[in-house]
Amino acid sequence: MPPFTVTNDLRYTLAMPTPLSRRTLLASTLTLPLAAQTAAPRREPLRIVSLTPFDPDEVKQLQAASAVPLEIEVVKRAELRAKLPETEVLYGDVPGKELDFAPKLKWIQTGAAGVEWMDEEFRKSPVPVTNMARVFAPGIAETGMGLLLALTRRIGTDYARQTMRREWKTIGTVRSADHIELAGRTMAVIGLGGIGYEVARRAHFGFDMRVIATDARPMPRPHFVAELRDPSWFPEIVKQADVVVAAAPHTPQTNRMFNEPVFRSMKKTAYFIALSRGGLIDDMALVRALKEGWIAGAGLDVFPQEPIPSNHPIWDCQNVVITPHTSGWGEERQRRLVAFFAENIRRYTRALPLLNVVDKQAGY
Repeated sequence: MPPFTVTNDLRYTLAMPTPLSRRTLLASTLTLPLAAQTAAPRREPLRIVSLTPFDPDEVKQLQAASAVPLEIEVVKRAELRAKLPETEVLYGDVPGKELDFAPKLKWIQTGAAGVEWMDEEFRKSPVPVTNMARVFAPGIAETGMGLLLALTRRIGTDYARQTMRREWKTIGTVRSADHIELAGRTMAVIGLGGIGYEVARRAHFGFDMRVIATDARPMPRPHFVAELRDPSWFPEIVKQADVVVAAAPHTPQTNRMFNEPVFRSMKKTAYFIALSRGGLIDDMALVRALKEGWIAGAGLDVFPQEPIPSNHPIWDCQNVVITPHTSGWGEERQRRLVAFFAENIRRYTRALPLLNVVDKQAGY
């Protein structure tokens, strides 16, 4: 029996019928230079420098995964440059300008799914980066559906405000459109990666919704997605949807993609759910869309400015539900994160391809 159990954890993490996601499969052949992939398993001890502390039990799990003695050294960011000359593996991130101080750096495991921190200088470097894509997706997807229900059933808007006022007051009538059922309605998922996949799966199987989607990478269409196309379909897909979910990574191509023309093109009865990155949103266009009735409402776990300033007009909108970028939080998330890092340590110390290698030019 291996020193730690990872297979089932990873299958649950990816929440797919097969152990590996499409991005994992794509990445597994691109992880390390060919020489490293064909090298013999490591023999010398490994020290990983981490910008994030791990609990003692988590450290033991990481050490058990390694084929060689492993030390985790936690440092503050201000101390990182002094450690870089001898750092082989980093858990965290580092700007490109610091790479001159890190001649031995061979691998960065980031603790997040997004990699916006990569600047142009770093993108040009040969240092591979692996991310936490899909690790946080289950909680984020559940939050997304919760935000949607809070809007369609008015739980997080009118009834939440009434609860604070100790009021019992119905909205609309038994036959009016003030309360919306999701079954049979169309959800457009923009970005069918980890988050988008899990939202789409829940929407279809849990709520009988018709799901359509876009994604930048060629992939087989999941059987629960009615139609999947490349991002050029974006201007048209948003017009068809009753719910639009922002689940794409933040890149130069997706920056502020949800802007005034997009919100104006959506159905007036449609809902907007933002789950991946706030940089996808033109916040003032969203405020106008909510206040002027271009769309019915918005559920936001991410926003261009975080934390949102107390004087931002988004707080004045009556048809918005906001969570403070906590959709990926939870005990289960942390267990999956540590299990995933452990699996990559196991692979690294055995000269095997790593999982979730980032395409640095694409930005995800």
